[in-house]
Amino acid sequence: MHNRDVVAEVTASKRVSAGDVTELRRAIYHDGVAEAGEVERLFTIDEVAVERDPAWAELFVEAVTDYLVEQVEPHGYINDANADWLIERIASDNVVKTETELELLVKVLERAKSSPERLVGFALNQVKKAVVDGEGPLACGGGLMPGRVGRAEVDLLRRILYAFGGDGNVAITHAEAEVLFDINDHTAEAENDVSWSDLFIKAIANFMMASSGYAVPNRQEALRREAWLDTPSAGIGAFFSRMASGGLSGVLNAYRQPGSEDAWAARNAEKKASRAAAEVVTASEAEWLAQRIGRDGVMHANEKALLRFLHDEAPSVHPSLKSLIDKAA
Repeated sequence: MHNRDVVAEVTASKRVSAGDVTELRRAIYHDGVAEAGEVERLFTIDEVAVERDPAWAELFVEAVTDYLVEQVEPHGYINDANADWLIERIASDNVVKTETELELLVKVLERAKSSPERLVGFALNQVKKAVVDGEGPLACGGGLMPGRVGRAEVDLLRRILYAFGGDGNVAITHAEAEVLFDINDHTAEAENDVSWSDLFIKAIANFMMASSGYAVPNRQEALRREAWLDTPSAGIGAFFSRMASGGLSGVLNAYRQPGSEDAWAARNAEKKASRAAAEVVTASEAEWLAQRIGRDGVMHANEKALLRFLHDEAPSVHPSLKSLIDKAA
């Protein structure tokens, strides 16, 4: 990179300065694109520098994301091989090594039109490892208290879940639901940020509806944190109240945004014929939910809210859930 060996200097000093960042940016983008060798040098700097100018994170994430999403084939997409390369490059023992590399992972998911499901699972598990085990860059120096879900962790989970919604990835997947349940099990008695309950309940409800064939709203719509959550008279109770106002069509009302009435009406009309069957919670879905709720021997508040929702909204719930629903009433 020009006459200076910035990598060698940073390796020796453990410091990347504003001047270093400026020179690195000039060297990388003099021809408009980052090259493989330059990307590798950026990784080396990120992993050896202890003291970093604030501009470093922006350059690192921008340059490596540009390279991986826009320059490596297939353009705009992350395929299996590229996902494997990224995981291997940023992780040690399946834990991401630095905070900037974690931000890179999330940014790649956000920028790519589509990514392998295991890449978003890997990203979600980074939050789980931090919250449950106190491992990874979120827990080390990130102000996170293991065993508790704070607003920063919820915001990161939401970003990851939103990111995987592109290019037809509409509903919450089984693997994503499992990770969210794991986090809930380990933090249920903690003083979590209120936004965690909102995200957990919406995400699992989205998964359950999609599993039964219901035409769920896309995940961005379903998981959006709406303004009513900030008002004292609203919140999760109001959300479920809107659900109860009109059968499962009330679920759609709970997710609606102003100005979207016509679009929702058209969508509901198209799906009316299949709605009755879709509302049924099947034996396999009931078995999964019962096993998840019973895994740690305790029925937590968020799980009770899910069961009350199923009791109120589904015209047919498998008998295996009856005892759990009675307990949640």
